[in-house]
Amino acid sequence: MGTNQQLGRRERKKAQTRKLIADTALRLFLERGYDNVGVREIAQEADVATATLFAHFPSKEALVFDQDDEQEQRLIDVVRERPEGTSIPGALRGWFQRMVETAREEPGLAEFHSLIESTPALRDYSAKMWLRHENALAAAIAADIGLAAPDTASRLVARTALEIIPSIRSLDEAARIIDVTFAFIEAGWAATASPATG
Repeated sequence: MGTNQQLGRRERKKAQTRKLIADTALRLFLERGYDNVGVREIAQEADVATATLFAHFPSKEALVFDQDDEQEQRLIDVVRERPEGTSIPGALRGWFQRMVETAREEPGLAEFHSLIESTPALRDYSAKMWLRHENALAAAIAADIGLAAPDTASRLVARTALEIIPSIRSLDEAARIIDVTFAFIEAGWAATASPATG
């Protein structure tokens, strides 16, 4: 067996273990409440060592947000791979709208969002997680308009967009919040971006 095959198998096994741990944790949290479930219990239920759990997740809160890296990459792709003629704020608005539509269609997501909103530790972690993506998103916006590093405008677009995440968990208000926020972002972007910016 070649080294690449071994590496591929090892990576698949790691991904499967990570998913098993995250799925087990979420199921237990939804059944009994986040504060009523311990890390050792999750490891035992997933049939892994506690050390293995912590090798995949640095904290108990991280167990709930196992797709953190994928979300960041999706945000960057929204900017880089947007259709020609679509502004950066327009592409981000569309991404947020699709995210809300998906949440409406998947009943499990409402339960997931309710868990986050009802648990202060998860609410705080979620807010910090999304704002961590601010630098990556601002860098992608800056690169797209030909800057070596994010300027004030690209940082403001990234921060203002990401700060709405906690607000749109309440799906009833989500569409209005997205519309108002992105009308504000688009106006600011148009006023500060050069004609060459997208």
